[in-house]
Amino acid sequence: MDKTAHRYTVVPAALVALGLAAMAATAAFAGWLEHGTAIFLSLAESGMSWCF
Repeated sequence: MDKTAHRYTVVPAALVALGLAAMAATAAFAGWLEHGTAIFLSLAESGMSWCF
């Protein structure tokens, strides 16, 4: 009985954490699509683009 109660609290918490991580990854990818060229050009101007 104790394992069942523990499972029903861990699974929703893990799903919430996974959902937040997916949202953060999606936001980061959308930001890269929006500002990727500006990021690359600023790195190229400073000579840092060869590091990536």
